[in-house]
Amino acid sequence: MTERAAQFSITLAQLNPTVGDVEGNAAKARAARAQARADGADLVVLPELFITGYPPEDLVLKPAFQSACRAAIEELARDTADGGPAMLIGSPWVEDGKLYNACALLDEGRIAAIRFKANLPNYGVFDEKRLFARGQRIMKTSSNVSRRPARKFSWCRTARPMRATRTICGCRSRWRASPKAGCR
Repeated sequence: MTERAAQFSITLAQLNPTVGDVEGNAAKARAARAQARADGADLVVLPELFITGYPPEDLVLKPAFQSACRAAIEELARDTADGGPAMLIGSPWVEDGKLYNACALLDEGRIAAIRFKANLPNYGVFDEKRLFARGQRIMKTSSNVSRRPARKFSWCRTARPMRATRTICGCRSRWRASPKAGCR
């Protein structure tokens, strides 16, 4: 195994999504993924509720907006069939008639996993308990990560931290740290 193959490279995309601009935010996610691919990343991570912009407030309660968000996530998932990096992205998600604050793992052309936020804040500017249903606390999933069929990416609540190899942000400043093993 080569030195490069033993590493798991993550790009953190700290961008500024616009509240309500689902198409524009999806375009920003695509651009971040393209940059991550050029940098050789295995995974690009975008913030909570990135597809809606934050904070979306009561906008997430509108069924047409929920459908637009889901369609954008499904389209971004299809984009990952190209063999580039997987993507973790935040979006509202309706499941079994309940609205969740979700994080979707997009890889190999599909939604490989979706998890719902369990700790919903309800203080200050946060009103998530009114907007979203609570997800389960303990969850674990595995997914093959693009370009590394022998490697598994496990996402679980008790994970040791992983370090980013690249951060993309609106001001284009970059932070580099050596990659470390994360959740097994």
